[in-house]
Amino acid sequence: MFKRLLVANRGEIALRIIRACRELGVESIAVYSEADVDSMHVQLADEAVCIGPAASKDSYLKMDRIIAAAEITDADAIHPGYGFLSENARFADICESSGIKFIGPSAAVITRMGDKATARATATENGVPVTPGTDIMPNAEKALEEARKIGFPVMIKATAGGGGRGMRPCFEEKDFIQLFQAASSEAIVCFGNGSCYLEKLVINPHHVEFQIIGDSHGNFIHLGERDCSMQRRNQKVIEECPSPLLTPELRQRMGEASVNLIKNINYQNAGTIEYLVDDKAENFYFMEMNTRIQVEHPVTEEVMGCELIKEQIRVAAGEPLSDHILKGSARGHSIECRINAEDPYNNFAPSPGTIELWYAPGGKGVRVDTHVYSGYTVPPHYDSMIAKLIVTGATREIAIVRMQRALSEFTIRGIKTTIPFQQEIISHPDFQNGTYDIAWVGRFLEEKAATAESAAQSAE
Repeated sequence: MFKRLLVANRGEIALRIIRACRELGVESIAVYSEADVDSMHVQLADEAVCIGPAASKDSYLKMDRIIAAAEITDADAIHPGYGFLSENARFADICESSGIKFIGPSAAVITRMGDKATARATATENGVPVTPGTDIMPNAEKALEEARKIGFPVMIKATAGGGGRGMRPCFEEKDFIQLFQAASSEAIVCFGNGSCYLEKLVINPHHVEFQIIGDSHGNFIHLGERDCSMQRRNQKVIEECPSPLLTPELRQRMGEASVNLIKNINYQNAGTIEYLVDDKAENFYFMEMNTRIQVEHPVTEEVMGCELIKEQIRVAAGEPLSDHILKGSARGHSIECRINAEDPYNNFAPSPGTIELWYAPGGKGVRVDTHVYSGYTVPPHYDSMIAKLIVTGATREIAIVRMQRALSEFTIRGIKTTIPFQQEIISHPDFQNGTYDIAWVGRFLEEKAATAESAAQSAE
């Protein structure tokens, strides 16, 4: 096992990793930007190193500063969390060449599966269904020719994209060139790589992902699925495990395809394979693979009775997967709401500022993963997520009622949050019946806007 592990991230995931280290007897080292000096992960780590100014490009994305911090603190491993450098093959390679273990798959596997175009080809080679699509397109004009062959609508996707960035749906030929260029430009800014490819756009599908994990001892398994269809602008809002959509037969087919894929590429450590499932829940299509831990991993932990961060560290240290994770089985139902510092009634505008009062819900089956507290100032420089509220119950119905109760208890004053928006969704008949797809939130917001406009006109 490692002696000292550096956490190359911030916020709740950094704190999550630090806690796992403490329970494993591993010393933890936090890195932080000048804006995060008061963050909980900095306070609870065994040691902390400032790596630069607030901007991510000058701190959390600075590979040389992170490696230097690891070297001066004698860290023998680095956990990248999610986002930032977690899927950067060059960073993984630099870690290895510096004699520091990267907590994740090898650089070669990240390159193969982290690049969306290459990952599609790998999925096809291993018999996993994919939507019709193309290789990387050299320019917008050539891409338009291929789009005509596929047939509109199509999805333009940056090969290095993630988190909904570098993606543009295109429904009509007249809009294609502009949308292709916009996707490419966004990808250059966010990922330093503007290469794009095309996929046939599946209308109103469901987004279902399988949690997978492998070790160096020949164990390759999946830990069930998460339904991530409740999204706003390609950003997940609510996730649940298991999916209310899948039949046992479809779940088995998707699980077997996932395990077959990671076994054939010798995937070691945790990851997620994401699929689109059609509205009849009959067909599934490989979308992409995330070669890292996901934001929504807690719902899998709660249902499967495992601790994925600890398993990641154990696997990276050369240990086999724990017996309980190999023999585990699903129990109950878990739902996660992402709590963001945003104003849901002002077009979800960011709401940084000082939290005057923080009261998190509790009770049976309630978990809150966060790095904030009363008096903490939410900086404007990073992703707006400030907490994850996870509830678990014996059935989906119990979990829904528990989430309603927990959201009603959650009190945050001083900034705006998405809690009221989450309450609306959880109480909606479509969510309670499990009849929603990835376009549901967009339709819901359009209906709310139309209703508000109609009411305003009537008042006049």
